[in-house]
Amino acid sequence: MQLEKGDDLRAAYANAADVVDGKRIAETTCAGCHGALGISRTPGTPHLAGQRPAYLYLELRAYQSGARADSAMSNTVKPLNDSALVKVAAYYASLEPAQPMAAGKTAPAKLDPVQAGKTATAGCAGCHGDTGISKMPGTPSLVGLDPKYLVAAMKAYKTGQRKNDMMKSMMAAVADADFDNIALYYALQKPARAPTPAAGDQAAGKAAAAACAGCHGDKGVSSNPTTPGLAGQDAQYLATALHGYKDGSRGDETMSGVAASIDEPAAKNLAAFYANLEPQPTNVRKPLTTAEWAQRCDRCHGVDGNSTDPRLPALAAQRTDYLQKVLQAYRKGERKSPQMAAMSEGLTEADIDNLSAYYARQKARAVVFIAVPAK
Repeated sequence: MQLEKGDDLRAAYANAADVVDGKRIAETTCAGCHGALGISRTPGTPHLAGQRPAYLYLELRAYQSGARADSAMSNTVKPLNDSALVKVAAYYASLEPAQPMAAGKTAPAKLDPVQAGKTATAGCAGCHGDTGISKMPGTPSLVGLDPKYLVAAMKAYKTGQRKNDMMKSMMAAVADADFDNIALYYALQKPARAPTPAAGDQAAGKAAAAACAGCHGDKGVSSNPTTPGLAGQDAQYLATALHGYKDGSRGDETMSGVAASIDEPAAKNLAAFYANLEPQPTNVRKPLTTAEWAQRCDRCHGVDGNSTDPRLPALAAQRTDYLQKVLQAYRKGERKSPQMAAMSEGLTEADIDNLSAYYARQKARAVVFIAVPAK
């Protein structure tokens, strides 16, 4: 990569004598934490070998000025003058980078949440259908529901707040993390009406449904993530749910008040009306895969995390625990960068673990920077 001279690029212009001086300073000041030859053996502490020179210099200055809060680093670099910072950065940039971590030494990749959700629904398909569209009268379809509502409903069965012995037993075996995955999987499936019978007068049900539209939407499509959509739902399930709110076996103050005046024929009419409506997709995006996240990261950090910009850090072969710590810090706002804050905001814990493991396994490559005269 060709460089034009600038104050922050001085480390990229360092000569052999500067690198020798940088080595002497680094061995007495930095090696205790960052390891001999810049290969860290300390958890949460980054490798520096082969890192980009201007990036190292700018980060050292940030620690020295207090722009980056880390008392140990600030105290270490505070006595160093600017020339020393340049030389240390040049020395570490001149070293051979760390070797990529073997797959067995990094955290195992976590399942994509949608795939994890599909796996976790294996026991649900017999009643609710493979993709959450019920073919069994009396059993609800699970598509077209916002994840917040479905998670709350599953947890209510688990705690016994909703009364159903079979569902309570099924939910007892589900880990808390899997509730989110299951709900996400169903939210992303293509919705369709349950192909189950709907006894009742749809026209009468439509007239009665005017009182329900405020919460459940004009056409049974809810705009509130905690309120279920009713369009296309199994009619027998809807009628049974109304009966449950009426007799108190299902607890919800609002629904109990509404259901108190609905008799069995009216419940069947309402259920028939909603069952005949077309459900709509939820406003939920499919999460990015690790490969898709990495493509976004590579735009700045280089292919497979090998940055070609001396101001931006290489990620390839970096310590997994360090990458995890940094991404968490950006996500929480503890480390400041508008670009990184925007990138990390949508990351889940699984995304952070998977991305960190991915980059730790990539082969790190040194970059030769060629200085050219200013025009």
